[in-house]
Amino acid sequence: MAADKIPLSFTEITARLKACKLPDCDHVVGVGSGGAVFASLVAYQLGRPLSIMELSYRDPDNQPRYSTPKLLSDFDPSELPAKLLLVDDVSVSGKTLETAKELLGKRDVTTVVLKGKADIVLFPKIASCVHWPWHA
Repeated sequence: MAADKIPLSFTEITARLKACKLPDCDHVVGVGSGGAVFASLVAYQLGRPLSIMELSYRDPDNQPRYSTPKLLSDFDPSELPAKLLLVDDVSVSGKTLETAKELLGKRDVTTVVLKGKADIVLFPKIASCVHWPWHA
């Protein structure tokens, strides 16, 4: 683990998630690949179905590879219900979440992240990089 990354454990993340008052929703959409694990935790806690939208503008080394986020696999939102939680691990600029919301169309979407910019941020005081427990 890089020395400049703050480690967070599953215990810390799940405790913060349990303490968070999430809005009612019909479905959870995770932004993959970074948000897939966190979205799974959210969907499990709420007892809601989960879909993963592979959307990114970064490469596996977290370096920008596109100027705007791109949908990297088929994703058909037409069958999704009206009230969604859109979940990612981190949102720095907000571009990925905004692109995802555009792809989801005219639905009631609440964004949730572990850190960064969103409607709900579980760790709002963490500004530096984080070592997530699901990364080897």
